[in-house]
Amino acid sequence: MHRRQLLQSLLAGSAAAALGLPLPASAFEVTKSDAAWKKQLPPAVYEVLRHAATEPAGSSPLLNEHRKGVFVCAGCGLGLYASETKFESGTGWPSFYRPLANAVITRADHTFGMERTEVLCRRCGGHLGHVFDDGPKPTGLRYCMNGLALKFKVA
Repeated sequence: MHRRQLLQSLLAGSAAAALGLPLPASAFEVTKSDAAWKKQLPPAVYEVLRHAATEPAGSSPLLNEHRKGVFVCAGCGLGLYASETKFESGTGWPSFYRPLANAVITRADHTFGMERTEVLCRRCGGHLGHVFDDGPKPTGLRYCMNGLALKFKVA
């Protein structure tokens, strides 16, 4: 793909994400068929990343992860959150106040009759969780992530 085509594709994906529309597969660097994702990922991880499922609150071992390192996408390995931005939100899901630069994209989510902002991995489009405006300083944001969507890499 030529640079111009890639830029147009990425811009189309960003516009679609902003409008809450399905993103074209070409909007992501890592693209695989649904069958390939299903083969690569454990069943529960597949359901979260590829079908926007939510793990049960309090079930993630990453809730108790406090070492220095980086939380990465369980689908493609892209670094998403520095451990320094993790905080205890009391919600039952790993929470962060800021993603790494160029790590995530967001789109409107109107499922379950409410308006939320979905967070996706910028590289593979995997569903990570949602972001809310009730987090701590300095951003005031709470990126409430499914632990199944993440892996932890020690620094």
